[in-house]
Amino acid sequence: QLQLVESGGGLVQPGGSLRLSCVVSGGAMGDLAVGWFRQPPGKERGGVSCISATGGTSVNADFVQGRFTISRDNARNTVTLQMHNLKPEDTAVYFCAAGAYSGWVDRCSPHEYPYWGQGTQVTVSS
Repeated sequence: QLQLVESGGGLVQPGGSLRLSCVVSGGAMGDLAVGWFRQPPGKERGGVSCISATGGTSVNADFVQGRFTISRDNARNTVTLQMHNLKPEDTAVYFCAAGAYSGWVDRCSPHEYPYWGQGTQVTVSS
């Protein structure tokens, strides 16, 4: 059974940074595209950043604006989202999710990722 566990969320001031980590178990990392998604209060879940199984390609949502970087270490079964210059509108529950895609990634849609972690809360507030 594929499992994903997020960590690293918390309370941060505007302009601050957080690093979110997702540890994947029960699957071959080389066969799994992984994405970070977020759900603000009262809004639907949307893509933040997705990365291909090898790490060779990634896509970011427009609101990232160069502030976030997704990376993966397949040997350690870990996918990371490094976030800088956080804004209050970044407040949301952040999820990592995986899909059985071994090729390149050109989209970051939650509907294409069937395996989900439990989420970690990110709150950006002064």
